[in-house]
Amino acid sequence: MKNYFIIFFYLIIIGFTLSMSSCKKPLNFSKSNLSFSQDTIIFDTVFTTIGSVTKRFKIYNADSKPLKIDEITLLGGSNSNFRINVDGVAGTYFSDLELASKDSLFIFVEVTVDPNNGVTPMIVEDRIQFLTNDTDQFVELVAWGQDAYFHYSYISEGIFDLNSGIWANDKPHVIYGAAIIDEGETLEIQGGTDIYMHKNALLYNYKGTLNINGVLGNEVTIQGDRMEAFYDDVPGQYYGIYIVEAKPSTINYAIIKNATSGIHINGSDPTNPIGSYTTTVTNTQIYNSSSYGIFLYNGEASFAEAGRLKAENSVISKSGVHALLVLGGGNYNMNHCDLLGYSTSDGVGAAVGVSNYYGGTGVVRSINEGTITNSVLYGNQSYEFALDTVSDPALTLNFHMENNLIKSDEILIDPSIFIGDNYWNEAPVFKDINGYDYTFWSTSALRDRGNILFPRAGGTDLNGVANSGLPDIGAYEY
Repeated sequence: MKNYFIIFFYLIIIGFTLSMSSCKKPLNFSKSNLSFSQDTIIFDTVFTTIGSVTKRFKIYNADSKPLKIDEITLLGGSNSNFRINVDGVAGTYFSDLELASKDSLFIFVEVTVDPNNGVTPMIVEDRIQFLTNDTDQFVELVAWGQDAYFHYSYISEGIFDLNSGIWANDKPHVIYGAAIIDEGETLEIQGGTDIYMHKNALLYNYKGTLNINGVLGNEVTIQGDRMEAFYDDVPGQYYGIYIVEAKPSTINYAIIKNATSGIHINGSDPTNPIGSYTTTVTNTQIYNSSSYGIFLYNGEASFAEAGRLKAENSVISKSGVHALLVLGGGNYNMNHCDLLGYSTSDGVGAAVGVSNYYGGTGVVRSINEGTITNSVLYGNQSYEFALDTVSDPALTLNFHMENNLIKSDEILIDPSIFIGDNYWNEAPVFKDINGYDYTFWSTSALRDRGNILFPRAGGTDLNGVANSGLPDIGAYEY
């Protein structure tokens, strides 16, 4: 009797379970399809072998019922240049995904372009296919790829990319770590060369000669290696041009943007001819550096000779701290330059900061030539020229500032520094500060204020315009 009871009990349980199962309703999926935040994902100029930034888009279920996604497929599969990630999972094929009512899902996309040894840009394409309710939908993937010359140094591992001769300008040059000009070597960079620097990278001239030979309309451009629009105006993407105890070097018609220090000069080769400049910068634009546009540093006791800088017809603007910083002495001559602040950085100081000492090493040096003529020192600060010097009978401090337009809350009148005419706190009336256009309107205080005793290099301004009559102050003629 007991066995019959147990069998009867189990039959009741099984019957109850079957009845409950038969009452369970199947999930009622939507018969609609997906919506997309974008139907095309575009990567603008990705260098070969270098991965892109990660882009993302959303897929949406706009229906009031859940939606079953039968398949998501990267059509190029494992051979695709693109990589996708769906809801945190990387792969090329996904199936049987459920998207709740009124819900959305992120899909992430990256791309790497294979080299083809070509000089013209290439287009790389693929598609992501979405299958829902027997309907195929697609999101297009497009990347512009560019082959390049690659320079790579990893100094701690003994890897040095040494450069001399002439860089070809048919393809961009991309620098990882450093591209090095070694002692006694010379590197010539032709007009039209595009140089892209990876994070913290530098063009490093160590006791050699660097000549950047851009021309008007065919400048040498130096910038970070991220080409997406987000990076157009991000400072500090790479270090910059780093010049250490170098032979006389020249930079003409270059555009250097978004560096940490656009040009950093450390000392000078003691065998350089007397009176020669370590670096001569002409017709050059340096803007949006996170620290300094030009940094003339002579604060190491090991430097046998201080660096010497000559700059003409050049614009240095929107640096995070100073457009020009002279630290630990040295020599500089700036003529017809725009030395401008306008940065919104929290640490921004005067456009020009000059000191003949460096407390970090205790070095104090002479400034045998501290000349700024026919230049504009302006920006958002209440003062845009800061001078901090230590006197020593054994040292020389020789300053000459003449025919400059200077913004300062105090009009400085030291006749040993400010010679002849200087103009204070008048408006330069630049056309477009935010757009880095420092040409000016007819009402500018820069007009006809220059001194003909300090002529422009080559006789023309940064745009190739010759002055008629008295020259204008700064890098441009009206």
